[in-house]
Amino acid sequence: MKLDRTFLKKNWSNILWVLAIVLLLVPQTGTPIKAAIQRLFAFAPDSLPEEEQLTLNTYHWPLKTLSGEDVNFVESEGKVVVVNFWATWCPPCIAEMPALQKLYDDYNEKVEFYFVSNESAEKLKAFMQKKGYELPVYIQEYAAPETLQSNALPTTAVIDKSGKVVLLETGAKAWDAPEFYLFLDDLLSR
Repeated sequence: MKLDRTFLKKNWSNILWVLAIVLLLVPQTGTPIKAAIQRLFAFAPDSLPEEEQLTLNTYHWPLKTLSGEDVNFVESEGKVVVVNFWATWCPPCIAEMPALQKLYDDYNEKVEFYFVSNESAEKLKAFMQKKGYELPVYIQEYAAPETLQSNALPTTAVIDKSGKVVLLETGAKAWDAPEFYLFLDDLLSR
């Protein structure tokens, strides 16, 4: 018994590190912990400098709703659009979802939103229901327009009314930051 207490006293910090690493490696505990850490370090997104802004080469992009209905991105031509590529297994994606839900709640009447994933409708529906999110989620049937393509998750693009990608961010961001709301308000007023 004395040896156990001495061992614990001597090695308590090492034991805590091992426990923390194990918790991070187990998906059921690791993903929420990683998402919480990402949320702490999420900053407001930045717009692209004008010389880096690209115009969409096409709006033609067939998508499916979670209920299986066909939708085409071309319906959003001439509008301010937010496109977010994400996955249910991605900690940074999960980290920014509360901010994206708030953004959607505040701007869904003024801005077109597309939350795009490659996962199955069943998996996406279960995730949305479990988390209580009410976002317009779509499944990609074909590759996104070249200007929007990225290998990183999450990736979010903001497109202005003229079709320019004025913001392209990867990683978790604070989409409900006041600076971003001002940015969107400016785009909507043009």
